[in-house]
Amino acid sequence: MIDQALDTRPTMGIGAARIAGGGLLVLLACFAVIGPVLIPTDPAAQDFGASLAPIGGEYLLGSDHYGRSLLARLAHGARLSFGMAFLTMLAAAIPGVLLGLLAAWRGGWAERALEFVATVVLALPGLMLVLLLLAFSPGNYGPLFLGLSLTLWVEFYRVTKATTRTVLAQPHIEAARMLGFGSRYILVHYVLPVIGPMIATLSAFAMATAIIAVSTLSAVSVGLQPPTPELGSMIVELLPYYAEAPVHVLLPALLIFLLVLGLQLLAQGDRA
Repeated sequence: MIDQALDTRPTMGIGAARIAGGGLLVLLACFAVIGPVLIPTDPAAQDFGASLAPIGGEYLLGSDHYGRSLLARLAHGARLSFGMAFLTMLAAAIPGVLLGLLAAWRGGWAERALEFVATVVLALPGLMLVLLLLAFSPGNYGPLFLGLSLTLWVEFYRVTKATTRTVLAQPHIEAARMLGFGSRYILVHYVLPVIGPMIATLSAFAMATAIIAVSTLSAVSVGLQPPTPELGSMIVELLPYYAEAPVHVLLPALLIFLLVLGLQLLAQGDRA
């Protein structure tokens, strides 16, 4: 009864947009995970005799200018983009949320130190930090992953800190403390249910940001390099052949659009 009286957790509806986004992401994940298994074609295997092969022939989605299967390259590219985005989101969300909770709960010097670090990170343009790390090892996964994570954690930290501080200032939290409920109970039952939906939304946006950033950096030749089947670099490689095979150029761009669209829709939850 006491727990029911103190419970002010928000109720989140699923919403049509979230269902559509989740369904789209499931389809894309199946394509990325199952596609390379069902069609075990090496995405780097070249066949100059099939250069720019049309869609629907020997190559289901055609081939690029080196005769590489676009279906295999798109499937591996989707897996790469989604996998890097998910790992980047986790690497940003976990420390961001934990440090946000620490700053809101402790305050004092801990909060001041974390705010200073967050301000320093925000003072740099997002992609600038990534580029600085890529300068030490261009074209590798590590600096790209680390740079994006260091850029994105600040949003998780600030949202968590601000929301947690607001929750802890509520009268029902003070009442819970007076009734003898400990910090762990308050965190699990009252703080996490409030910040959870916000963190889920931020996670979807962070993944979308990571996908766009990876594709953009690869497109300008400072991210992942060919022959790695990355969607952004695929667009740039095929762009000179747009007049001959326009659909081939649009396929990786369409896949990036669908990945980002699915994540954006997934973030659109309706309150019930």
